[in-house]
Amino acid sequence: MPIADKIAAAKKISELLNGIISTGDFRLRYKVMVDPPAADHDFAHPEIKVELSGADSPLVKERGGELLRAFEHVALEMLRLGPDEHDLVVFDCENFRANRMAELRLSADHAAERVRQSGMPYAFAPMSSRERRIVHLALRDKEDLRTESAGEALQRYVVVYPKDYSGKPPSPPAPSRRR
Repeated sequence: MPIADKIAAAKKISELLNGIISTGDFRLRYKVMVDPPAADHDFAHPEIKVELSGADSPLVKERGGELLRAFEHVALEMLRLGPDEHDLVVFDCENFRANRMAELRLSADHAAERVRQSGMPYAFAPMSSRERRIVHLALRDKEDLRTESAGEALQRYVVVYPKDYSGKPPSPPAPSRRR
């Protein structure tokens, strides 16, 4: 379901970001776009896109964009959008999200080739629902493969299977131990 009043929603997001940026003493600028151009769309077709930039951009993109996703999550909750409407509002910071989507598509292609060569399923590391969706969509036209999500809550991950594979899903890779 589309956002009923996109202009009002964009103003609410702007007010929210003003508060977060000033209270958090972030050195950030933002631009809120209603109905962004089609060239900016990925698999989703957002009705509102928020672009962040500024001296604190590295902080926003740190840890896989955790703060970026947090800003977006708070905005989605404020607008009371249901899970099926989350793609209507998208936040990005210096093309972080666009680069991540390209990385996920490349990873999906790599996983597809690996599954084709080995005949065995491939499990991705746990990822957000949006990222899982990108992997599913990137492989949806591969008739010799199928994808499924496995795991629970924050540990959900995507598995790429040969089309006729019947067996237990593999576990996701163990997280790397970096210090």
